[in-house]
Amino acid sequence: MAIEIKAPQFPESVADGTVATWHKQPGEAVKRDELIVDIETDKVVMEVLAEADGVLTEIVKNEGDTVLSGELLGKLEAGATASAAPAAAPAETSAPASAPAAGGEDAILAPAARKLAEENGIDPNSVKGTGKDGRVTKEDLVAAIEAKKSAPAAAKPAANAAAAPVVAAGDRTEKRVPMTRLRAKVAERLVEAQSNMAMLTTFNEVDMTEVMALRSKYKDLFEKTHNGVRLGFMSFFVKASVEALKRFPAVNASIDGTDIVYHGYQDIGVAVSSDRGLVVPVLRNAELMNLAEVESGIATFGKKARDGKLSIDEMTGGTFTITNGGTFGSMMSTPIVNPPQAAILGMHNILQRPMAINGQVVIRPMMYLALSYDHRLIDGKEAVSFLVTIKNLLEDPARLLLDI
Repeated sequence: MAIEIKAPQFPESVADGTVATWHKQPGEAVKRDELIVDIETDKVVMEVLAEADGVLTEIVKNEGDTVLSGELLGKLEAGATASAAPAAAPAETSAPASAPAAGGEDAILAPAARKLAEENGIDPNSVKGTGKDGRVTKEDLVAAIEAKKSAPAAAKPAANAAAAPVVAAGDRTEKRVPMTRLRAKVAERLVEAQSNMAMLTTFNEVDMTEVMALRSKYKDLFEKTHNGVRLGFMSFFVKASVEALKRFPAVNASIDGTDIVYHGYQDIGVAVSSDRGLVVPVLRNAELMNLAEVESGIATFGKKARDGKLSIDEMTGGTFTITNGGTFGSMMSTPIVNPPQAAILGMHNILQRPMAINGQVVIRPMMYLALSYDHRLIDGKEAVSFLVTIKNLLEDPARLLLDI
């Protein structure tokens, strides 16, 4: 029985998607619930799974093609079995991997193999296909590329080594790749934010001595008590931000047309870097979470971001965002607000610096903080006071417990 493989139903905020990767090729066997193809949208990568055991018989949309919700991607023959791979030729008569396809006809390429051949300048007709009906697979191309790289060094006679051409220093190669949908969407939103907001950034610095001492004292007990959850700095900043947002509601608000929407909850977005680009998953109702729940949520988001498993719901909404450039060594930056939010807090690197305290010069672990905000909604006094509140809460963490 033939089963149509269709694109998933996209949310209202996602117009279309792009076929990112086919994990199976025509003629290959698949099992029920096995991953067949990835669809990349401007927010997440959506996985399409097999509905039944069988064989992939046809690919309708190739990698790089744009698809709409429910559009046909390919076909699966349920209950069928894959044809056996061709038997390997005896060692003494086997043809080299670079032998032309039989009959001199154009080689039959799988979509992934075609893309690989174009990127590496390989003539598909020079590669012997091992797939069904002599199809040249991605693996065949990878083997041919490796053989091409190693062939010159292996075949070059030692006697002619001195005659090898001199290669100029400073390789000026260029590689052009299409921008991912996520990267393109991030770029669009950043430009939109700078174009539509009266954005301003205010700075302050925080002495991390007390937070670091508290973390050092209790991190082992914390991890043991909370089943392996590690105590980091981010949870302190999230809790401090939640308290500051309660005191300054305008920083937690957003503009909707000519209205100001004040949110009675604190949904904190945490900027996470991934191979596909920057994503901002949201800690829902962070005001109800303890430090362990915050750290656990952030760790889960980080893993999902690396694996491309974040859902659209996990990245939708948010009333305030925190970004930590300090993990990459950033000393100072002006983060861009994530619309329709009104502000974003930027954390930076912790450095030992000389500070004047009680008339004495002492060395303290200091971090610069940056708050970028929409000046249409937040006045300078509110922004500065908000940042000072976070500074005070972090320099004396007991305030977070005592609510003072």
